[in-house]
Amino acid sequence: MITFEELGLDERLVKATTALGFVNPTPIQEKAIPILLSGTTDMVGLAQTGTGKTAAFGLPLLQLIQSTDKFPQALIVCPTRELCMQIVHEMEVFKKFMTGINLVAVYGGTPIGGQIREIKRGVQIVVATPGRLIDLIERKAINLEQIKYVVLDEADEMLNMGFQDDIEFILKNTPQRESTWLFSATMPPEIKKVSKRYMKDPKEVQVGKVNTGNKNIDHQYFVTSAQHRYEALKRLIDFNPGMYGIIFTRTKMDAQEIAEKLTREGYDIDALHGDLTQAQRDKVMGQFRDKSLQLLIATDVAARGIDVKEITHVINFELPDDIEVYTHRSGRTGRAGKTGVCMSIIHSRETFRLRQIEKIVQAPFHKLEIPTGKDVCRKQFFYFMDKLLQTDISHGNYESYVPMLEEKFADMSKEDILKRVAAMEFDRFLKYYENAEDLNIRDEKRARQAGPREFGARDQARGREPRSREYAGSGNFTKLFVNLGTKDGFYKASFLQYILDLSDLRKEVLGRVDMKEMNSWIEIDKTSAQKMIKAIDGKTYKGRKIRMNDANR
Repeated sequence: MITFEELGLDERLVKATTALGFVNPTPIQEKAIPILLSGTTDMVGLAQTGTGKTAAFGLPLLQLIQSTDKFPQALIVCPTRELCMQIVHEMEVFKKFMTGINLVAVYGGTPIGGQIREIKRGVQIVVATPGRLIDLIERKAINLEQIKYVVLDEADEMLNMGFQDDIEFILKNTPQRESTWLFSATMPPEIKKVSKRYMKDPKEVQVGKVNTGNKNIDHQYFVTSAQHRYEALKRLIDFNPGMYGIIFTRTKMDAQEIAEKLTREGYDIDALHGDLTQAQRDKVMGQFRDKSLQLLIATDVAARGIDVKEITHVINFELPDDIEVYTHRSGRTGRAGKTGVCMSIIHSRETFRLRQIEKIVQAPFHKLEIPTGKDVCRKQFFYFMDKLLQTDISHGNYESYVPMLEEKFADMSKEDILKRVAAMEFDRFLKYYENAEDLNIRDEKRARQAGPREFGARDQARGREPRSREYAGSGNFTKLFVNLGTKDGFYKASFLQYILDLSDLRKEVLGRVDMKEMNSWIEIDKTSAQKMIKAIDGKTYKGRKIRMNDANR
């Protein structure tokens, strides 16, 4: 196998990788580093998160930078604060044996003054989120005219989050760049447009197949009725007592509501969504990273840029509207060679959509039964026994308490003591689950056949979402027009979340959403239409006034 030294890296960087225990580069590093070291070649790197992309662009950047020049020479743009901090942290480690190279992370949610002072002290590498970088440019607090190298990391995520105009603005403001390096997990049309417009004959490096899932992930799904979805979630959590995971919802309202319900019932969980301040977000993430929280419940937008190791489970409380989003969600687990589980709670009408995702991910999906109440109690009981047997008693002065314990329990048999210990631990579970109903939907075959009839050939050809029987063709829905579309950087899932968050409505009130480049049409329950119009019409999005009205008037 090839080594880092053979890639042409500076001996100080090789020393740093060796100190980290890295001898052989990952596939993306092996392919990208020799190209990027030239400093004059544009490149598109297609690789999933967790494949070593930061080192793939970070090591060449550190080698190309002139440490004697105290002005920005390289710019790394990424979608979130967390990713900014992660990139800076990793590159600080890579430059351990180099001197005179300074990095700064600039992102929103914290005072801009401190970041401006750091830039003025003299930095060569700037790691930034698009919004904060543009703020700095417009304040004339940063000069990008001498930037030679631009890296767009997780470019598809930035476009999904609506940053296309921002990225183009940033690229226009780096006129002297010698090369542009774009890293992405997927290759949507918008990425191709950016590469065609701003890159010159880019080399394309691809690791694995785009959109394929991690082979270390076990994809599972559970079929239940819509009204039993929350109970099914609880049961899956209880059946996996060692779980350390993320639960994904479509809207921030669902995330907050489920987190509050589970917290009241004694679970170590908190929510991550767009309404949190940066301080609140940092607190939640800190608790999740140190495992004070067993579970994090998040929307797709709020979870972007989170990189937490050792996540055992990802749970889709609902399937995402956009199939590609499933890959991003499931990719949070099964990292660094470890195995992970991605669970999806679905209703019977969604099984055909699951087959579509299965084809994209190119991995088998396993239908499992939602555990019965007795199954959950049995699993918890065995988990407790294992924990009891593995409890470390070497660090306490427990011997001094043994005579008192022996005296206290002298008239009690070993079996009675064990029963009482079990009752203390499991009384809540036993009472809750003693009459638990079966949450599984049994007749999946009929439901699977119903899917294509509900989602007709014409709709499939147009790429539209299915409409459930309860409102398809009914007179309870009206159609709204809004002057937002795909050109604004939305895809269906992010668009739905945006309008639902603004209006504080639930997804159940919506019917079909038809997105075009410039405009979109939304079917909505008549009783909720005026609330949505009042909440959205007249607001601004990226400086443009939003118009929403009843399309039938």
